[in-house]
Amino acid sequence: MSENKKQPLLGLVSKRPGAKAPSNSGKTHCPSCLGLFKAPKLLPCLHTVCTTCLEQLEPFSVVDVRGGDSDTSSEGSLFQEPKPRSPRPQIGILCPVCDAQVDLPVGGVKALTVDHLAMNDVMLESLRGEGQGLVCDLCSDREVEKRCQTCKANLCHFCCQAHRRQKKTMYHTMVDLKDLKGYSRIGKPILCPTHPAEELRLFCELCDRPVCRDCVVGEHREHPCDFTSNVIHKHGDSMRELLKGTQPHVEALEEALAQIKGLNSALQERVDAVAADVNSFSAGYIKAIEEHRDKLLAQLEDIRVQKENTLQLQKAQLEQLLADMRTGVEFTEHLLTSGSDLEILVTKGVVVERLTQLNKIEYSARPGVSDKISFSPQEKAGRCRGYEVFGAISTKEVDPAKCVLHGEDLHRAREKQKASFTLFCKDAAGESMDRGGDNIQVAVVPKDKKDCPVKTIVQDNKDGTYSVSYTPKEPGVYSVWVCVKEQHVQGSPFTVTVRKKNRPHQGVFHCCAFCSSGGQKTARCACGGTMPGGYLGCGHGHKGHPGRPHWSCCGKFTEKSECTWTGGQSAPRSLLRTVAL
Repeated sequence: MSENKKQPLLGLVSKRPGAKAPSNSGKTHCPSCLGLFKAPKLLPCLHTVCTTCLEQLEPFSVVDVRGGDSDTSSEGSLFQEPKPRSPRPQIGILCPVCDAQVDLPVGGVKALTVDHLAMNDVMLESLRGEGQGLVCDLCSDREVEKRCQTCKANLCHFCCQAHRRQKKTMYHTMVDLKDLKGYSRIGKPILCPTHPAEELRLFCELCDRPVCRDCVVGEHREHPCDFTSNVIHKHGDSMRELLKGTQPHVEALEEALAQIKGLNSALQERVDAVAADVNSFSAGYIKAIEEHRDKLLAQLEDIRVQKENTLQLQKAQLEQLLADMRTGVEFTEHLLTSGSDLEILVTKGVVVERLTQLNKIEYSARPGVSDKISFSPQEKAGRCRGYEVFGAISTKEVDPAKCVLHGEDLHRAREKQKASFTLFCKDAAGESMDRGGDNIQVAVVPKDKKDCPVKTIVQDNKDGTYSVSYTPKEPGVYSVWVCVKEQHVQGSPFTVTVRKKNRPHQGVFHCCAFCSSGGQKTARCACGGTMPGGYLGCGHGHKGHPGRPHWSCCGKFTEKSECTWTGGQSAPRSLLRTVAL
């Protein structure tokens, strides 16, 4: 049990019963070049990339205000002398996987941390025959056949024989590569970058980095150092604590992504459902519009046939009448020019009777119908297949001579008060147009200032009527022009007398002072009415009450009128202001 709990050190060959070498290509293949890792470097974002691929990335300059080396962990930077902190230019690259910024140490890409786990996985994959053949660590030329368990070196056949002939290595244990395929680790020893001949076996607690024996007797002489096997548990436990705090975030993020994915699916389903509704609605609406179009075209064809039949009948009647007229005219002319006196007198009765008959025939010199056919696309045309449709064909044509004006403000107005009237459009038969869209032109111009027209507003009521309003700024006589299709309507142009603005009423328009004041005895009214019991104002059915609503300030019976109260003593102003109900 203790053997399974203790983690093997880097560079050692360990074998777990039933363990399989990793086959995940993400652990052995570079995400940039997609080939097996070659000198893999571990980036601060924990992505591993080949050294060659990183060197091909385009670097950029940033300013490192922290001074000294970047926080990027690297083997090269771990063993450099500390530099004073001062702002200096910093070279960086972007991770080809996640685009995270990577601040390069002083040594550049080659000084980044080596990913020994990736190198071990690449070696195991090569042993299984899934990758390229391993190359001898000594000659770097021939393929590997054996591995020295003592030196942790992969050797070709020639270098293996030479290894056995040397006195220092002749007793080293040599193992065939095929016997190593079941191992989970087969990495090379990690050598000290400062002392390349020494393997990193110790750990400096003060500097927080692995060191070799020469480092311990050198720059780390008085630093607390211990073997990696003795300190791995403490540092491993701290990393496990960090991992324990990180794993819930992974689960939470996975759950969030699952929810987003589910919501995205639900969103797509909803979009598809709404799209189906839109398509169904549109298809139905299109069919309704097409059906309404066919009805309009059929109606238009009926109008054409009806008008053509009327024209053909009128044409036939006029042609027959013209032939009869020509016959009578030609015969009479011939008789008068060529006949003798007796011949004229003999046929006189027949000719006179026929000509008299022809002259009494009534006919219209104008066509019985017109070519006026209009289409109003914005006019409501009811419902078709459950959809509201628009567009109507009309043969009516507005006749300006039949259009009339109505309104109280046709011939009178007040300065700075809106005046309005209504235009009723009709056709030649005097029937209401029942639709809008006509070209209405209105002009209100002072007679003494013709270059200062008043702004007018024409509102189309969509039913053949048009509301016209304007606000004169000064009193005087104004000329009003109302035209339809550039022709004056009935009564246009006409004059309007604009008087000064009404004096506003100071009281209330009430039925009686008792009601409007809430029963106050001191409330007065200009009508002069009183009530018994000490009431100074009027009341229903009591003396002086006019019997209809009136203004409390001046006694006028018209609600929209000018106040005539002059401020006399008969009706104190303070008592005229009663409460409006």
